[in-house]
Parts: sequence; C-alpha cells; structure tokens
Amino acid sequence: MNRDTAASSSLPKDLPVLAVLGLSDPAEGDWARLRGLQYSSLATATLARIIIHSVAALATFALFFGHVAATALVAWSAALMGSLYYGMRIDVSLVDADRRRMTSEEVNRQTFSSIVKALVWVVPAAFFTRFVGVETELKLWTVMAMLMTASAILLPAVPLGTLMFTAIAGGSMIVGFLLNGSYDVALVSLAFVFTVGIGAIEGARRYLRTKIAEAGMIEKNEVVSLLLREFEEGAADWLWQIDTSRRVRSVSPRFAYALGQEPRSIEGKPFIQLVAGPAWDTGQFPSSLHDLAERLKRRESFSNLLVRVTINGEQRWWELSGTPKLDENGVFDGFRGVGSDVTEQRESSDKIAHMARYDTLTGLPNRMMLTEALGDALSYAEQWRTRCAFLMIDLDRFKAVNDTLGHLVGDQLLARVSERLKEQLSRNELCGRLGGDEFAIVVRDASDMDRVNRIAERVIERLSQPYDVDHHTLFVGASIGSAVGPRDGSTVETLMRNADLALYRSKDEGGGQHYTYEPALHAHAEERRRLEFSLRRALERNEFSLNFQPVVDAESEAIVSFEALLRWNSEEHGFVSPAKFIPLSEDTRLIVPIGEWVLREACKEAARWPGHVRVAVNVSGEQLLEPNFAASVVGALSMSRLQASRLELEVTESIFVRDAAQARAALEQVMALGCGVALDDFGTGYSSLGYLRKLRFSNIKVDRSFVQGAATGNPESLAIIRAVVAMADSLEMSTTAEGVEDERELATVRSLGCKKVQGYYFGRPMPAPDARRLFDERQRRKEANAA
Repeated sequence: MNRDTAASSSLPKDLPVLAVLGLSDPAEGDWARLRGLQYSSLATATLARIIIHSVAALATFALFFGHVAATALVAWSAALMGSLYYGMRIDVSLVDADRRRMTSEEVNRQTFSSIVKALVWVVPAAFFTRFVGVETELKLWTVMAMLMTASAILLPAVPLGTLMFTAIAGGSMIVGFLLNGSYDVALVSLAFVFTVGIGAIEGARRYLRTKIAEAGMIEKNEVVSLLLREFEEGAADWLWQIDTSRRVRSVSPRFAYALGQEPRSIEGKPFIQLVAGPAWDTGQFPSSLHDLAERLKRRESFSNLLVRVTINGEQRWWELSGTPKLDENGVFDGFRGVGSDVTEQRESSDKIAHMARYDTLTGLPNRMMLTEALGDALSYAEQWRTRCAFLMIDLDRFKAVNDTLGHLVGDQLLARVSERLKEQLSRNELCGRLGGDEFAIVVRDASDMDRVNRIAERVIERLSQPYDVDHHTLFVGASIGSAVGPRDGSTVETLMRNADLALYRSKDEGGGQHYTYEPALHAHAEERRRLEFSLRRALERNEFSLNFQPVVDAESEAIVSFEALLRWNSEEHGFVSPAKFIPLSEDTRLIVPIGEWVLREACKEAARWPGHVRVAVNVSGEQLLEPNFAASVVGALSMSRLQASRLELEVTESIFVRDAAQARAALEQVMALGCGVALDDFGTGYSSLGYLRKLRFSNIKVDRSFVQGAATGNPESLAIIRAVVAMADSLEMSTTAEGVEDERELATVRSLGCKKVQGYYFGRPMPAPDARRLFDERQRRKEANAA
C-alpha cells in the first residue's frame, strides 16, 4: 500500500478536543500520522488567506486614513505583509507532512506564525481606535469578524491557529469595547468569538473524520484492485492476511469457504494451524508446509508456492503467493497474499511426474533424479558399509561453441555428448544432466576406487574426440571432479558440494583432468573466498600499484612506450600474483572498477613522460561490455590531460567470442577519440581474420611462446611470426614481439620484421619512479655524447 495513505486501522477512531488541537497525543491510534494529514492541507489555502488578509488590510487602511499617521499605517501594513510571508513559507514547507513524521518544532513554528498575525491585527484594535469614534471601531470589528470567520473556514484541519488568532485579535476588540463602555457590543463580540472557536473545533473533527474515511476507502479499493487483478491473471481466487503473530486477520468469505469454516471461527487463529490438520499436534509437517512456515518466519516474499494442506481431514494442494506488509514507518505489520486450490491440477501433473525426472534435451535423468539416486546410493553404502561415488562433469570450451555458432548447435552438441556418456556406463552407474553443460555420474558401488578413475578417464577421452555437428567439426573436452561417500560426505548436499570443489580444482588446473576430493580443497576454497573478500577492499585501502615494462623500437632500441601492469600488495595476503587475482577479479566483475583505476593512474603517470612515449593499458572483456566504457576513457584522459594518441588499449582475441558486436562498438568509440588499440597474445586464442579486417588495430603483439619457438628454429613458430608480420604490414599495423629475453631472440624477431620489442632483455616491469629515471639516464647520455 502506498505510504501516502494510512491504513484505516492505524488511524484513531476517537477525536478528543486536546488531541484535535495538537496539545496531546493519545496512545490509541497513529496521531503523528494524523497530524501530518492536518498540517499538509495548509499550503492549499495559503494564497486565499493572503488575499483575504490583504483585502482586510486595505479596508483597515481606508478606515484609519486621515485619522492615523500615514507612516504608522504603512509600517503596520508592512508588518502584516511580513507576517503573511513568514506564515506562507512555513505552510509551504509542510506540504509533504502527510508522507513523513512532523517534528514538534514544525508544529510550534506554525502556531507561532498564527500568533504573530494576530498580534499584528491587535495594533489597529488597540491603538488606531483611539483616534476614531465608535462607528469606525464597529467597522473595524466587522473586518476582524470577517478574518476570524475566514480562518475557521480556510483552516478546518488546524483549529489551534484559528483559536489563537480569534482569541488574540477578537480579545483585543472586546477589551476595546469594554474600555469604551460598549458592554452590549462586547458581550455580542464575546459570543461571536466563542462561536467561532467551537465551530473551528467541530470543523476540524469533521475534516479529520473525512480523511480517516478516505484512507479506509483507499485501502478497500486497493484490496479490490488486488483481487480483480489476480482474478484477471487467473493466479488466485481468494485473499489471505495475517498479523505479526502469523494469525489470520480480515478473513475474506472465499478464504473461509476454502477452509470449510465460518469467518468468525477463523479470525485470530494461527494460519499454519488452520491448514496443517493433525500435523499441528504431531509436528510432522509436510516439507512444503514447513517451507511456507519458514518463509513467513523469515518475512520473505514468495510467489506461486505449492503447499500440501489438510482441510477437514482431506489432503489438498494450495498455490500461495504472499508479501510482507509494512506500515507507514516501514515496520513489519504482517503478511498479505492470494491463494488458490490447485488440487485437480496437481493430481493431473502427478500422472506425468516421470517426465519431469528426465531432461528433455538429452533424455538423461535430470538433477532431481540424480539427487534421489545419490541419496539411495548413500543409504545403500551406509547400510552395507560400502562406498558410492559422485562424479561431476563440466565440458571444456563449450561456451565458445555456444557464443560463436549459436544455441541450436550447442544443443545438438549436448545431445551428442549425452550419447557418448551413455556408452561408457554399466548398470552400476547412472548418468544425468545437472544443467547447462554440466553432467554427473552416480556410482552406486564404488568399493573399487580404480574403477572410478577408469570411468573418469574413459569419459574424458571419449568426450574429447571430435564431433560433427551441422557441418561443423567441433572439439570440446571434459573436466571431472569426484567425491566418495560416505568418506567425503554423509549427505547428498555435502557429497555434491565436495565433488564440485574437486571439479573446480580440475578447471583451475586447465581442464581435461580428473581430480578427487581432498580436505585441502576446502582450504583452497576458503583461501579463494578470503582472497575475494580482500580484493573487494583493495581499492579503498590503496593496495594496488602499477609497474611499467618498456617497449622499444626493434632497430634503434629507443623506448617508444610502456605497458602498465597491475600489482597487488595485500595487507592480509602480502604480494598476490596477477595470475591469481586477475582471473578472480574477472569472475567477480571487480575488474570493472579496478580497470578504471588502472586507466586513470596509467594516464596520470604517462603525462609525466616525454611527449613521444605512449602507455599501453590492458582492458578486460568485462570492461568493454560496460555501457560507460568510452566515458571512463574520456574521463581518464581529461583528468590527466594526456593526449589520446598516447594511450593504447590492449585487448585479447577472447573478447570477440563473448559479444563481438558490442566489443567492436566499444573499441570503435575509443578509436574515434584517437586512442590506439593493440591485439595482445595474437594466435593463442580464437584467431579470426574477420575482426582484423573490420577493426583497424594499431598494433599486433606476438605471443612470447612463438618468439621462443622461433629463436630455437621451430618452423611452425617462424612461419606464424612471418605471416603475422606480413599481414600487419599489409594492413598498416605495427607488430610487437613479446617475451624477448636474450640477444638470440632479439636477433630473430628483428630478422623476421617485428617493429617493436618487449621483454626482460630491455627491462623488467618496474615502479613508476624507475621508469622515469630511464628517460633521465637517456637524456644524460645524449648530453654527454653531445659534449
């Protein structure tokens, strides 16, 4: 429910005079909320009150003009306008009072503004009337009576202001009549003031009762709208509501009918008791009912939750949806939801339940059936003191197939994988699909551990053989992690979790291998968790730093650029290898803020170098997929005042596998700024000449593995480097040989035509001050040679 409208149950029913005036807050009802409804209405009448007071001021000015000094009249008029402006600002500030808690200071300020206006009107009643006769005094009383009446009419919600104004302004007139001996007029005036006060209080009561009734109507309309919407969507046919003690409240007739009881007998009873039947006494709840109770206890929203209930001794199935209710202060106030009886649909679905136990794509048992089979195997192993095993299989490189050839080819590949898995199994094993490209094997009797290893080896070997799918020859491998029960876990969840840890180890080691669970894997997983926790705080702790490795011209050996390399010296873990924390940052998407920091710091440092030296920054695929990547590049250049032509972004071929269109669009944006883009580790990934044709790279970096191979005379490496150099030259791109460590490797890449060289031979990654000193040393050598 919208907080702009309070539920009628939270607003007070009785309206005592002192509470209406704002002088007390009874314990019953939300008077703070009602106070907000009162004062939020002031702003709507501000303009009308200013006009009425202005007209009254003009009339008063006319009455006393010629009898009272003009300066006094002008001063009084200015004071009145000032009080009206002061009151207007206060009233406008309270326009949102119905959506928040008012402070006592705000109430006091508004009351004070009414008193100030009244005191301003006391001036003509107490002082100006001395210079005129009784007739003019009666005319002034007419003006004052008009103001008091207008206040009662325009401020029905806030009677305290009207009472203050009437008592002070009207009282001053009554005193004046008494001093002049006009006792009859004073008596009539007193009666009028009293009548206005009573009318103001009763008007406020009527106004507040109207607001309370409106809030109730709004709540009822929302309930009706909810029911109508649920009926239209076919999701429910009755409404249920419980309080903070999980007891049923506001029983709807249809809900009572579903329970087979009268609404009066249901009101106030525990919801779970009403639907649990005999289980309420025994405590043996069905799992679905236990799930419902837990969600209510944890105050979690739920939708279309299927629950087995017992109504009048009969088993039924209900489908329930519910959401926590919050009052206007955001405090939990129970649950409200909708439900329907789906017993017939459930009974029909039971007839086809076996279909739900098999994967529709592969025909293999699904996760549910695998879980049941593993539970049976564990029970068998414990009963007969044997062993069972659970092997978790993950396909290597399957994502690349899906991304490049589409999900249709990927689905066909999964079907072929399932056929090969079936070939490897006997009656002692059950193979199924967990989901995606994950499969699993349950070995019922795993007393012979060598047999488990042989199964894993056969599966890896068979799944690694090529597949012919839709005129494509595809290669995928398999990684396997296994756990043995009950040695590695006495429950299904524990055994599956430990097999998953072993699988993670297999993937971490490069895939295509089988690892069995070891207790040390828990420590590895815990280390990774702690490393991730530290990584999330590394930026704010200033634990990152940049090293810079020089890139030199292959012929002159002059420094042409530096590659910025990220380093992490953790407070908890010490120096952490980039090979460990970079993949972790990509998995957790922390690479995005870290990459932005690297970009800013690298540009800031490059701005201190000579104008011809560029800086190269590695960019992750996760960064390129961010919509504001180009904006972050612009921000780094603007902050550092580095020329765009001196910034080169290095990307790997793998970014084009995930989302080639978006990666290309992001790179084209930074190229348009004038930045260079280098293709790193070319030839080691999913090389494609297509994106070399579409994107104008400034540089192609040859991987160090080819450089080392070429230096030893490896013909394949030599051919690859010649081809890359020739292709780069034809496309007007530069080439950089990575990993050059000695004279022989340098001579090789020079002879092959590489334009630039990077490696330990010319310098290891170094801190920024050391990189700057290289320029100083070169400058000193130049000066020495010149001398």
